[in-house]
Amino acid sequence: MEAPKGTRRIAKLLRRRMTLPEVLLWVQLKGRKLDGLQFRRQHPVGDYVLDFYCAAAKLCVEVDGQGHDAADRPERDAERDDWLSSQGVRTLRLSAALVLSDMDAAVQTVRAAALES
Repeated sequence: MEAPKGTRRIAKLLRRRMTLPEVLLWVQLKGRKLDGLQFRRQHPVGDYVLDFYCAAAKLCVEVDGQGHDAADRPERDAERDDWLSSQGVRTLRLSAALVLSDMDAAVQTVRAAALES
């Protein structure tokens, strides 16, 4: 899936500014550590940048902090998830709190979602 140049530029910037929960989850996913599946971080797709993306499973993994509950963010997230679904990509949303408090549960949730494909 292609992404506009501006989205690719934002993705590159976001790779350098990952949140702590994103960094910690990335350590568990990178290098095909999860059942040999390759994940990309801050991956541009269309007008969006996905926290993590596994092409083989067509799975987007988003780590959502408290900001995702505020203002119009839930509606924007739903719109984005719908667009991704129309492209054949499933979205798994993990709370940042879960990633920080129970990494094993977070990784098992990602594994289960990836193997559903």
